[in-house]
Amino acid sequence: MICIAVCDDEKNMSDHIKKMTRDFFRRKNVEVSILQFSGGEELLQYDKKIDILFLDIQMEKMDGMETAKKLRKRKFQGFLIFVTVLKEMVFQAFEVQAYDYLVKPVEAGAFAKMMERLFASLQNADESGLLVQKGYESRIISLEDIVFCEIIDRKIYLHLSTSEVVDYYERIEKLEARLGSGFFRCHRSYLINLKYLKGFKNGTAYMEGGREIPVSRLRGREFSEVILRYMKNM
Repeated sequence: MICIAVCDDEKNMSDHIKKMTRDFFRRKNVEVSILQFSGGEELLQYDKKIDILFLDIQMEKMDGMETAKKLRKRKFQGFLIFVTVLKEMVFQAFEVQAYDYLVKPVEAGAFAKMMERLFASLQNADESGLLVQKGYESRIISLEDIVFCEIIDRKIYLHLSTSEVVDYYERIEKLEARLGSGFFRCHRSYLINLKYLKGFKNGTAYMEGGREIPVSRLRGREFSEVILRYMKNM
């Protein structure tokens, strides 16, 4: 599930953005959770993950820019969209890596256009995340947390470092292209995260946590070369 937060001290505007956001993701068949905060202080008290944040710049007490700076210092990695009545304020947005901004009153057309771009970014995710959609549920999984991927009967199983297993339908070729050089397809049914590799011997990759993954005979030599390159770049 994608977690979205709206932080605005004007309740009407907060409700308006919440409704447009919910309607947008409903059309995409993506399940979301939308939280509302009335100020920066309240938002900063929330300590769980937020994937998308709509943040009003002009708020009483702590304004949106100060709130954003504090969030980034806490390693907030979500998409940040400022909501403002003053376009001039947006020039400061570069300091906090804002994704985009919306000008009040937020028009449906401008909102939809921005959200289409954002949704494409979510689908591609970034270098550290993978957007997984299963039925009406979606979630972003950190690539760092994936130990290995397994395919059984056209279904992908992501084995995570937390011992959780996430399954969904996807072509392993598409997943392989998305994961990048930190992963290696050692077998037609397996993609492993080199970060969790503990050893390789006699056609078997030994993973952190004790799992043993087969390495096909045809990929063994390339696998050895990939391991050496990976260790050089560490």
